[in-house]
Amino acid sequence: MAKSLDPYAALRFREFNIFLVARFAMVFAWSMQFIVIEWQVYSMTKDPWSLGMIGLMEVIPAVSTALIAGHIVDQKEKRNLLLQCILGFTLIGFGLFLLSTPSIISDMESNTILYSIYFLVFLGGIVRAFLGPTIFSLIALIVPKKAYPNAATWSSTTWQMAAVLGPAMAGLSISWIGVQWSMLVIIGFSLAALLIVYRISRKPILNPKIGEPVLQSLKEGLKFVFNSKAIFGALTLDMIAVLFGGAVALLPVFAQDILQVGSEGFGVLRAAPAVGAAITMVGSTRFPIHKYAGKKLLWAVFGFGISIIIFGLSNSFWLSVFALFMSGALDGISMVIRQTILQLKTPDEMRGRVASVNSMFVGSSNELGAFESGATAKLMGTVTAVVFGGTMTLLTVGFTAFISPSFRKLDLQSAVEEHEAASS
Repeated sequence: MAKSLDPYAALRFREFNIFLVARFAMVFAWSMQFIVIEWQVYSMTKDPWSLGMIGLMEVIPAVSTALIAGHIVDQKEKRNLLLQCILGFTLIGFGLFLLSTPSIISDMESNTILYSIYFLVFLGGIVRAFLGPTIFSLIALIVPKKAYPNAATWSSTTWQMAAVLGPAMAGLSISWIGVQWSMLVIIGFSLAALLIVYRISRKPILNPKIGEPVLQSLKEGLKFVFNSKAIFGALTLDMIAVLFGGAVALLPVFAQDILQVGSEGFGVLRAAPAVGAAITMVGSTRFPIHKYAGKKLLWAVFGFGISIIIFGLSNSFWLSVFALFMSGALDGISMVIRQTILQLKTPDEMRGRVASVNSMFVGSSNELGAFESGATAKLMGTVTAVVFGGTMTLLTVGFTAFISPSFRKLDLQSAVEEHEAASS
């Protein structure tokens, strides 16, 4: 029992530490790139709809290719797949660097530049469809089963730490060195991640059904997810909350036009949710939140919705930062619970497919939420759109709590203990 509470269980494995460094570099580059793109696009168009289009251009390929990506991940070696994903991201970053070069911009129409950015974001969505399932599957091959929950927490924490520093660095670098050279910094971190991943050895393919027909493989993956009430309930709740609470997509509007805090303030606002989430996740390594997980998840998402409403109504920069910080801290609770469920309940041979469904439900809902926020901001106005999103999140929590008593009673403590005992 003592070992199950070891907050550093996964960190005692060398390759997992290498993986965390690589993941930090990847997420830092990815989150920084997304912020720079948002700033560049809104500076070009001054239209919140264009910010929504960024999310739409990424979510379309991410969703449409997610299931086939999960099938491929379950059929292929994971380390090399991760290298290919990082290489694809690096090439996309180089294309964005070229589109921010003054000599090239001067020879192109603004609409051509805008559509070219959208196209590269679209390609990034395809890369992301493979990246999530690959990372999820690789973790299970690096650490033993006993350390799965702890590894999931540290992996998510690393993601959040990079998501804190990436946006902050993006805001500062835009101010200090401009969009073009910020893109070059992004490429540098991506290349660093590529080199670091080479230090992880190739892993065995655990799927006994290599060569299985695609349709049969996808059917089994979907059937598993939809038949698991814990997985399906957590994914659905988180998806709807993120979908309607996607206020971060409108941060360039708040930073430039409402709060008027410039690129530095934009970086702080963008990093605030990730700071909150990172603190929650680090705390969860020492104070597990598995007991009464269903109730905790419902209350966390409810608080998330309240935080989004406060942010939308705020005219104070620091109140806005605090509201975003709290939204991230509460969202971090749902992330820890969801990742623990996935790691404990998913068989090794199905990790790619289950992770792909997770990316469709939760990961892609960030971009779909960005599109929803941009569209509603165009129709209702920016502040009204954010308040509307937070209100819909509250209604979703209430509806879920009412129709699903079993989800309210969800408790992962016994599941964690059983998994630890079986792995000993």
